[in-house]
Amino acid sequence: MVEEEKFLDYIAKAVSVKNPVTYKKLAKSLKRVGPSHGQLANEFFAKYVQYLATRQLTLDYGVGCFLQMVADMLIERQKFLETGSYANSSYEAVDKAIYSNPEIMDYHMHGLVLAQFLWPDQFERYCFFRDFFDSGVPVQNYLEIGGGHGLYVMAARQMLGVDTRMVVVDISQSSLDLAQGILADSSIEFIHSDLFKFDTPTKFDFITMGEVLEHVEDPHRMLEHLKSLLAPGGRIFLTTPANAPMIDHIYLFRDEDEIRALLHDTGFVIEREHLCYAEEVTPELARHFKLPLMYAAFLHVRNG
Repeated sequence: MVEEEKFLDYIAKAVSVKNPVTYKKLAKSLKRVGPSHGQLANEFFAKYVQYLATRQLTLDYGVGCFLQMVADMLIERQKFLETGSYANSSYEAVDKAIYSNPEIMDYHMHGLVLAQFLWPDQFERYCFFRDFFDSGVPVQNYLEIGGGHGLYVMAARQMLGVDTRMVVVDISQSSLDLAQGILADSSIEFIHSDLFKFDTPTKFDFITMGEVLEHVEDPHRMLEHLKSLLAPGGRIFLTTPANAPMIDHIYLFRDEDEIRALLHDTGFVIEREHLCYAEEVTPELARHFKLPLMYAAFLHVRNG
């Protein structure tokens, strides 16, 4: 049994044994995280470990999934550097190879759980998200699209309180099962649906959509549909990466300017944004070597 305050230490030690090369990079990366990292990580991993126990699994399973995801990512990265494009360009191909394959989806989603706190760019994005809710902006109806591991909706519930209606929509049942299992919160509605088929008479005054745009063939169409779900005066928290090949990524953004242009063209105003590269290098070097960039922003719809 892992002591709750030592989840991160346990994960790091397990990675060092299973893959010393990955551990060396991990140890260096974790020096970039802020002072709140340990507390937030252990809080979430405590829920994750409880969920694993319901499946007769341990944290070692999560570590194995993380390392498998990293191995997949390295292969996709090599293909990307050779071709200049992502390996998949259609949702149908990804759905057939990934989303409809429970075995792959399982290890991929569990790998992403650990990545939220093992990759500094992911953790920075999470802190950027939390800072908005610390401002005390009231939210009556909250929607999350692509809930994944449940980390963001958990934080939103904690900071917004029990009076806020919270809905999570995801096209992947595997993803929903994971988020629902980790959170164990019956007050959150989990809906299995294609976003383009999802509609409701109640509009949402806050929508979170983390790392979804790169999974679709037409991000412009998705953003237009997103506006139809937003209440007047509502806000959106959106993230998407550039130059980040993964087994299920389809749409390639090459830099932050392409993302900004898309947001502007679809009628959004960027209130605040945050950029973070996967490697601790200058922006010039990152662009030269096409290193992954995580883009995050708070948005509202432009008037007129």
